[in-house]
Amino acid sequence: MAMLDTDLDHILPSSVLPPFWAKLVVGLVAIVCFARSYDGDFVFDDSEAVVNNKDLQAETPLGDLWHHDFWGSRLSSNTSHKSYRPLTVLTFRINYYLSGGFHPVGFHVVNILLHSGISVLMVDVFSVLFGGLQYTSKGRRLHLAPRASLLAALLFAVHPVHTECVAGVVGRADLLCALFFLLSFLGYCKAFRESNKEGAHSSTFWVLLSIFLGAVAMLCKEQGITVLGLNAVFDILVIGKFNVLEIVQKVLRKDKSLENLGMLRNGGLLFRMTLLTSGGAGMLYVRWRIMGTGPPAFTEVDNPASFADSMLAINYNYYYSLNAWLLLCPWWLCFDWSMGCIPLIKSVSDWRVIALAALWFCLIGLICQALCSEDGHKRRILTLGLGFLVIPFLPASNLFFRVGFVVAERVLYLPSVGYCVLLTFGFGALSKHTRKKKLIAAVVLGILFINMLRCVVRSGEWRSEEQLFRSALSVCPLNAKVHYNIGKNLADKGNQTAAIRYYREAVRLNPKYVHAMNNLGNILKERNELQEAEELLSLAVQIQPDFAAAWMNLGIVQNSLKRFEAAEQSYRTAIKHRRKYPDCYYNLGRLYADLNRHVDALNAWRNATVLKPEHSLAWNNMIILLDNTGNLAQAEAVGREALELIPNDHSLMFSLANVLGKSQKYKESEALFLKAIKANPNAASYHGNLAVLYHRWGHLDLAKKHYEISLQLDPTASGTKENYGLLRRKLELMQKKDV
Repeated sequence: MAMLDTDLDHILPSSVLPPFWAKLVVGLVAIVCFARSYDGDFVFDDSEAVVNNKDLQAETPLGDLWHHDFWGSRLSSNTSHKSYRPLTVLTFRINYYLSGGFHPVGFHVVNILLHSGISVLMVDVFSVLFGGLQYTSKGRRLHLAPRASLLAALLFAVHPVHTECVAGVVGRADLLCALFFLLSFLGYCKAFRESNKEGAHSSTFWVLLSIFLGAVAMLCKEQGITVLGLNAVFDILVIGKFNVLEIVQKVLRKDKSLENLGMLRNGGLLFRMTLLTSGGAGMLYVRWRIMGTGPPAFTEVDNPASFADSMLAINYNYYYSLNAWLLLCPWWLCFDWSMGCIPLIKSVSDWRVIALAALWFCLIGLICQALCSEDGHKRRILTLGLGFLVIPFLPASNLFFRVGFVVAERVLYLPSVGYCVLLTFGFGALSKHTRKKKLIAAVVLGILFINMLRCVVRSGEWRSEEQLFRSALSVCPLNAKVHYNIGKNLADKGNQTAAIRYYREAVRLNPKYVHAMNNLGNILKERNELQEAEELLSLAVQIQPDFAAAWMNLGIVQNSLKRFEAAEQSYRTAIKHRRKYPDCYYNLGRLYADLNRHVDALNAWRNATVLKPEHSLAWNNMIILLDNTGNLAQAEAVGREALELIPNDHSLMFSLANVLGKSQKYKESEALFLKAIKANPNAASYHGNLAVLYHRWGHLDLAKKHYEISLQLDPTASGTKENYGLLRRKLELMQKKDV
């Protein structure tokens, strides 16, 4: 039987590329494709999963990683997304330790190297898929197909849909999952090569090792457990040569022989299936126990099709067709496909129904080819190609549970293996049945080259949030989240005018987008457009009554409008929905201070510091309020307590220095003032108050010096001008007396 690799001789010069060099080429090509992202920033989900994840820091015990989700929240929390990936978080923590902090280069380099290593490993995986297992009189042996495996590995290495996994730091979950997934598969394959050399015990060892590696893959990302299903398919259809079509025909003819079933018992297949099933059931049970409170609760915004009253199956299938299209033509890529990016199909007359019809036409055709072909080699390749394409995708299919996304490029990392198998097989078949072999070779090389360029361009777009978010506008102009993220990025850079425009567009596209309303209301509040800010924030809390941040911001606006009772109620509602909310306690304290309810203000600020000991503003306000009300001893005690917790905060040094100066502890006050000035030398008030201290202390020359520095920094400071005038008159009088 002619093998597939002989049909690809003219496409890839395998004769001059031994296995080592073939793997080296694949690894280098993979690095070249995504190297541009090595010095990119932390973008999009990286902020929550990495930068704001306390599980990465040394202060968090390592044991907490096993009780927290991917984002650092407790798995038992009702708000947790239940993404349990402790091994991935552990690698982030190691990155953080080795890099000495949140330096993105180290994180990105690891991702690029992981993808390169996986691409190299693909050469062996594709060798198994294309070469299969041939039977000899002495037993089974592996037959490699280097040309086909090299081409498929190159197609995998340069696929642009992988950019999110490689260039986005959070994509490491998919990379690590894929690595152990493939090792599990190769380990399972090794069981059949070793069984004839070292006996049945060796075979069982490799099966158990494969199950263990599958568990490791699942601890990197939930998708990893699907390797057990793929191993079962490989065992039944490749090792057992289980012909599904033949079995069905015998069943229909009521043939009682069913020789294949006897082969199952004799070949130990039932034993291996029992091990795989037991291993998978054990993993799922442990995973469910760890999850604690059941599956995560997603909203209609996350996955609108799953909340649709009708056309559910059609919309799901349309999502599948979009995933297939991203594999076939990865030109339109977007960091997020939610919030109107893909409008729901509401009628069978929608032209998009053609896409899902085309998908199933192709899939059914491939399945029929896999089942009905008399060519065992062809049947094996198509079956395994479809297995790799479909089985790893099942957790994202909404078939078993609702997922929190519409389309996600990252979940296609493993299914793309099956796509590369089918595409390579297709090229081989075309080469065999057409005379235009040079044209086929040109097409293959053209695809590789174009995909490499697309990877380089797309990696550049993932280097910063601004480029990433703007790149999505041409792909998903109806996606409210895209406009929201651009607006947030602009607001963070201080461009409020442009941010308002994008926030308004986000709210227009999705009138229930409460986060856009909240952020827009915040900006309008800062621009003193209080009436519209109040309207937006009131609407946000009507739509989502438990939106604590919007309640707090509404309280701030109402406070500014002198509607104190309403503001207090809004703050209390925010705290009701988020009990541990230090910023809200801080703002509530400011409200009480404005109302001269000093005890209530101090209690609110104390609550803020209990919940967040590093809350500098709350500490400062307590010190200042106690100072202004004449409670100098208490103010000093609070100031010292605050500086013990936040020793390098110059604003706290300044506030405590003022208190100590009034208590005539001049030397200690001077030391704190000088330390605060060293940390923030351009603060006019620091120099001005130090001058006042020297003025009281009698160090008039030093007082004059710091008054002048303060006025140079802020010539409009009336208090400093007045004090400086008093000092000058005093110095003039002293000079006259000396004369």
